[in-house]
Amino acid sequence: MLGSGIVVVFLVWYYFSPEYTDVGYAPEQPVPYSHRVHVDQLGLDCRYCHNFVEVADVSNVPATETCMNCHEIVLPQSTDLAPVRASWADNSSIPWVKVHQLPDYAQFSHAAHVNNGVGCETCHGRIDQMDVVRLEEPLSMGWCLECHREPEKYLRPNEEITTMGYVHSAGFLEDNLNRIKQEGIRPPTNCSACHY
Repeated sequence: MLGSGIVVVFLVWYYFSPEYTDVGYAPEQPVPYSHRVHVDQLGLDCRYCHNFVEVADVSNVPATETCMNCHEIVLPQSTDLAPVRASWADNSSIPWVKVHQLPDYAQFSHAAHVNNGVGCETCHGRIDQMDVVRLEEPLSMGWCLECHREPEKYLRPNEEITTMGYVHSAGFLEDNLNRIKQEGIRPPTNCSACHY
């Protein structure tokens, strides 16, 4: 009994910390990377840096090589980019701080979502307007279930997955209901779908 009480206290302490629950959580990163500059001003597609998002459960943080594809030429002496150059020189990873976290007992597949019409903006917000990445949605079980129960409200054409500020066309609900039926999109709502 005492052991289970300790486990419950630990779980509440750990998973109810700001990193998991606070919309607006925006940790300081080792490199001041601005999505507003890279996505909005320069027009980079999310998949240039997060290139596993369509094939993997976890969306990867870009390797230093991805940064250096441009920054070997663009702003090569910037002091802000010193950690990137150091990482490149000694073949180490940049210690990015994770912003969007799910508890260890929950499983989530980016590929399953983006390949079925859930846009990046749906969960991550207008990342193209952020100088510092912050948690825009609670990523709670209830929040996820809203979408799983009525996916027709949230889906968009797959070619618009990375479009920021996407606006649904008139009649999109009917189009999405037809898509769901034709493609057999059935977001699960049972516990074992997301929990081990």
